[in-house]
Amino acid sequence: MSNHSPVLNSPPLTLISGGQTGADRAALDFALATGLPHDGWCPRGRLAEDGPLAARYLLRETPSTNYLQRTEWNVRDSDATLVFSANARPTGGTRRTVRFAAAHWKPCLVLHLDLPVAAAADLLSAWIRKNRIGRLNVAGSRASKAPTIGDYTTRVLSLAFDELNSTSATTLATTIAPLPTKQIETT
Repeated sequence: MSNHSPVLNSPPLTLISGGQTGADRAALDFALATGLPHDGWCPRGRLAEDGPLAARYLLRETPSTNYLQRTEWNVRDSDATLVFSANARPTGGTRRTVRFAAAHWKPCLVLHLDLPVAAAADLLSAWIRKNRIGRLNVAGSRASKAPTIGDYTTRVLSLAFDELNSTSATTLATTIAPLPTKQIETT
């Protein structure tokens, strides 16, 4: 299993999520599988459409069972929000996530299923670098509305983080390699 921290010699990026099925859950499973830290808010009772969230997801409960409170608090407590949407124009709770990001003046990137995985990963890795994100909220369509969104989310995150690691290692190598070595003269 590779380390997916996007910047060498810095704390790993933390994935934030609300734990709903689909994009949210895929981000949490990606964090667990790769050793990335994760965090976030979920509704009281650890609600999700498939039942209460498992304890392995280290999420805190909001005082309310309302999904929107969880959504807003995850946007508020992150540096930026990544939205995986079934459509180019998000609808429902996914659209509310985008609106919360705007209301809290947080960068927001929307990726949708019509984008090829490699193109979406390229966009994501460039966006993470540009915005210097340390706490990334990952949200999006739930599995009942977009059955393939979880797999898409995992594939995009994996490629993007591999690219971030590769870029960081290449940048470090080219920064260090050309430095001339000082000759020590002895008399």
